[in-house]
Amino acid sequence: MIEVKLHDIGEGMTQADILSFFVKPGDHVNSDEPLVEVQTDKMTAEIPAPYSGIIKEIKVAEGQTISVGTTIFLLETDSSISATQEAAATKEQAGISTIESTQSKVLHSQEEKQVKRIMASPYTRKLARENGVNIEQVQGTGPAGRITDEDVLSFSTNSHSQTQEPAFNKQEVESGEPNVKTTTIPFKGRRKQIANKMAQSLVTIPHCTHFEEIDVTNIIEIRNLWKAKEESVSATALFVKAISITLKEFPIFNSRLNEKDSLIELIDEHHIGVAIDTSEGLIVPVVKNVERKSLKEIHGELKRLTQKAQDNKLVLADISGGTFTISNVGPLGGSIGATPIINQPEVGLISFHKTKKRPVVNDQDEIVIRSIMNISMSFDHRVVDGGTAVAFTNRLTELLEEPKLILLELV
Repeated sequence: MIEVKLHDIGEGMTQADILSFFVKPGDHVNSDEPLVEVQTDKMTAEIPAPYSGIIKEIKVAEGQTISVGTTIFLLETDSSISATQEAAATKEQAGISTIESTQSKVLHSQEEKQVKRIMASPYTRKLARENGVNIEQVQGTGPAGRITDEDVLSFSTNSHSQTQEPAFNKQEVESGEPNVKTTTIPFKGRRKQIANKMAQSLVTIPHCTHFEEIDVTNIIEIRNLWKAKEESVSATALFVKAISITLKEFPIFNSRLNEKDSLIELIDEHHIGVAIDTSEGLIVPVVKNVERKSLKEIHGELKRLTQKAQDNKLVLADISGGTFTISNVGPLGGSIGATPIINQPEVGLISFHKTKKRPVVNDQDEIVIRSIMNISMSFDHRVVDGGTAVAFTNRLTELLEEPKLILLELV
């Protein structure tokens, strides 16, 4: 009997929520066939069967939060079934009929499974749940009968299904005051995982946050020029590239602390995580090797990752390996400042806030209107001192206030 357990499917993952099962006890499954869908703090994933065989028992329940290493299924492999059958045949020739009956049951189970198995991606299953659609009733039009997003939406439209369970459950609670009601939100899934990771980061890392103002008037002008030439590059792409250039000069911020061996490990590649706010919570896809990418390449990669994040289609490769993180909260209206929590095991994170026009005194003692943006930089005070953090933000400020310097670095 094989124990199918929850294994680590992401960096630092410790637990996951059971979303839905694709099998039931008695079902025959093939090797690598998906058995269950789980939700971690970063992604939705399927756990496949390690061997072909029959599901003997399901050890956990839908909606349950389990830790890495927890047994989910008991699986009797085909090899063990065959060995049992051969032993019975050797022991008693007359048992052939019994073996044939057993084989017939297994084959029937296989045929039944082939009929009932639902071929659909985790996102398609999520889409079905959100639209109150029983995915078993949907006819797939994709390859090999796979159910597509369009199949689910078409089924939902045609059947006018409105049975989705509401995300918020209003309920009366006992209180000293009469007629007091409350609204509850489930504290699990990505929300709970984010909470655990943030709490661990704050407990482990002595955070220090440095604030700075940056005049981004020239960035706005150069972006308007690019738009006029139909060459759009986002401000976030410029921020990412400027961070990479600064990291070359201050590699201590592109490092991680190895406490076990008492080492600070400097990382050559710049894998910049960009925090994205989604309906499922905050997630941080990573733009890999920014030091080797052009502004256009960074812009295109950001668009691709943002769309995948919004569609909940990010895979492990999209969200792993980050060495430094930025959060551009300006478009959300974050205008003053923040104390961002470091994405452990990284040692630094910068938040870019909303740009506002303000009166500024220039070098000629003239009052002029400029576009000013605040930034907040949190850093691990075990690894970096405050003076180094100030020098880092000063260099970053220089690049962003005069974006032509960024272009010069690309030559």
